[in-house]
Amino acid sequence: MKYAFANRVRHLQSSAVRDILKVVGQGNVISFAGGLPDDDLFPIEGIEEAFSRVFESGKGALQYMETEGYRPLREVILERMSKKGVSGFSTDEVLLTTGSQQAIDLFSRIMLSPGDVILTEDPTYLAALQVFKSYEAEVIAVDSDDNGMLPEDLERKLKLFKPKSIYVVPTFSNPAGRVWSLERRKMLVKLAHKYKVVIFEDDPYGEIQFRPEETYTPLAALDDGTHVLYTSTFSKTAVPGLRTGWVVGPFQVIRMMAQAKQANDLHSNSLSQQALYQLCRHFDLDGHIQNLVKVYKSRMEVMVNCLERADLPDLRFVTPKGGMFLWVELEKSLNTTTLLNTAVEKGVAYVPGEPFYAGKPEKNTMRLNYTHSTPEKIEQGMGLLVELLAAQAETKNKPVEIGSY
Repeated sequence: MKYAFANRVRHLQSSAVRDILKVVGQGNVISFAGGLPDDDLFPIEGIEEAFSRVFESGKGALQYMETEGYRPLREVILERMSKKGVSGFSTDEVLLTTGSQQAIDLFSRIMLSPGDVILTEDPTYLAALQVFKSYEAEVIAVDSDDNGMLPEDLERKLKLFKPKSIYVVPTFSNPAGRVWSLERRKMLVKLAHKYKVVIFEDDPYGEIQFRPEETYTPLAALDDGTHVLYTSTFSKTAVPGLRTGWVVGPFQVIRMMAQAKQANDLHSNSLSQQALYQLCRHFDLDGHIQNLVKVYKSRMEVMVNCLERADLPDLRFVTPKGGMFLWVELEKSLNTTTLLNTAVEKGVAYVPGEPFYAGKPEKNTMRLNYTHSTPEKIEQGMGLLVELLAAQAETKNKPVEIGSY
């Protein structure tokens, strides 16, 4: 049967990462492709105790709840955010979501009409690009460097395209691992006010910080509560299976997102929200995060050391200050998309850089995850990857001999 799907399905795309993980799962492959926390570091006992406390509270814990989510957990979130300098919000300006991915979707649903423009970094989070395009928005990339969006190009595109919103991941970005400078953060908020544009700040990795002596001020802490929405998640610090994220921002926007959520799923998993509240109140979550940071930092250093030892032409990367990813640029002649199948056959996987670009993709790039593999697996997998890249570079640069045709 030929199904009469809605026109909007033309803009739906499969996730490159999910497609890669399907292939990787079929064989003995060391994967640096997924953005996965380490299962062995999940706080199992703490979560078991948290759920026990929820069930001890009575049958009411199993009932429907308000769309905005479990209010005590929203209060905890505001407490935790105040430590980052984000204050002045009430629980009515917090919406609990099914992961921060749903927050991106709900925001797009209420803000983006077909043809509306949204500005992003380049490269940026590929699943956000999927959402924006599914709502038929036009995504325009702003020129960026390691410190964030370039002010001149940002203002030029604000004037030229009159965007509805600006989407950024300013702290340990996915995929590039960038940390915006304070100057660039202030510049973005100032321009958003000047041109009356809403900023959507995505911060899923902010607490996975390797340099505690440094401060990375959220954009929401630099705003007056009118132009920045801030979203984050418990997926990277507690466990992803609870699927609980949140978004904080101006009441009018949060209220509209809540109405859109009512039409979507009524409310996110209430048991998970109550368990997370108990976890935050009776478990040392900050101590757990400190342990995560220690382990992930050591794994990142192993991966960086592997690249530093590699004799690869035009290799460029920036040592991550936090987060879960290392972004690699190779010599221009290499195409990491077409090379992926060969890499998987040799026993290692990565995510090609191409799907992360809103503008013209740089196909000589790749994203590597270091949080889900042991140091031994990282050494082994990076050895396979470096060997493959070196062989490809040698083939590309090998001079053609007369008579070799």
